[in-house]
Amino acid sequence: MTFLSVEQPDDRVSSSTSEIAVDFIRDWRQAALRLNAGHRTAFQHGYWLGAWYEAFHDHAPLIALISDAATGRDIAVVPMMSHVRRGIRVVEFADLGISDNNAPILACDATFDAAGARAIGVALVNALRALPDGFDLLRLKKMPAHVGGKPNPLVSLGRIGSCSVNGNLVLVGDDYADYRASLRRLQLPRCWRVFSRLGNARFEIATDVERAREFLDVMDVQQEERMRQLGERFVLNDDVHAGFYREVARQGVAEGYAVVSALLCDKGIVATTLGVRYGATYFLLRISHTGRTLANFSPGLLVTERTMETLHAQGVRRFDLSIGNQDYKRRLGAEQVPLTDVSVALSWRGVPYVWRDHAAQGLRRHPRLAALAARAMGKGTR
Repeated sequence: MTFLSVEQPDDRVSSSTSEIAVDFIRDWRQAALRLNAGHRTAFQHGYWLGAWYEAFHDHAPLIALISDAATGRDIAVVPMMSHVRRGIRVVEFADLGISDNNAPILACDATFDAAGARAIGVALVNALRALPDGFDLLRLKKMPAHVGGKPNPLVSLGRIGSCSVNGNLVLVGDDYADYRASLRRLQLPRCWRVFSRLGNARFEIATDVERAREFLDVMDVQQEERMRQLGERFVLNDDVHAGFYREVARQGVAEGYAVVSALLCDKGIVATTLGVRYGATYFLLRISHTGRTLANFSPGLLVTERTMETLHAQGVRRFDLSIGNQDYKRRLGAEQVPLTDVSVALSWRGVPYVWRDHAAQGLRRHPRLAALAARAMGKGTR
């Protein structure tokens, strides 16, 4: 395929073949006007991406607009950014470990078979190579196989399930009582009775920005204390991350996109959650609780289940309990959903990094070898 790249007056770069055109925009506010009605997950929502590009402004936005070259009809928008890491110019999704998954926004009427999906991925790669920036490496991490029921064309560049993390999906039918009955061993009614003894016990989802901020402030304190006990570094309460989550809440709480909930009693706020909702799907992102002093009623588990119950009454049927395979997710009935990583060299300088990424992906298919390799490099196995 032969690409033509031309700098545009509005800081766009256009590349096209006889079939697929790829434009690049370096300002999310311009790109956000495209595909407002497209298929996406909660992490390609305008509230999420707008807050992300604002908070992490040290990373240069690079949004790909993919369309049919003949008709001009939109196919996809790919929200990405670029940065320099160890001297290598890397293009990635707008993520930095914040999002649970990453994907293109797909046009509602976009249709393509396996060959078409591959052509879209190849067109994006070739367009990136044609840019004057001299990018070295494309990394697309944590991609779901489908976006809004449509195949994700970019997974064709990698191997399904190659990501080191996975989603944890709970599907709940129309009768929530049936689901709760399946959790009998968790003894949630007993947990609520114990919690109720603290006085004025209640569950609440924030419906205004000020209340959401109050819950988030407590969440930051509780999570930092928990990470300190575990001896792990905590960054979600620094200026950048805290500002990001509060901006998502500011924009999304009123209409139910951002879901900030808490367990409260006479002792104050004892547990919180933060998640995002898009359509009938909810993603749990953060949980906090007071820790060992009130652990006898499993406050983290209880606030999560109460959030699920409330959202179920509002029409949510898919609950993704986030990446990471903690035991409580299995106890809530979550099934693992594979995600896909893609690494493509955009220049010769990126080739060794692709080799390393592919080697790591291969090791993950053999846990014992992965553990040996981790020990050989002096890393823990947790």
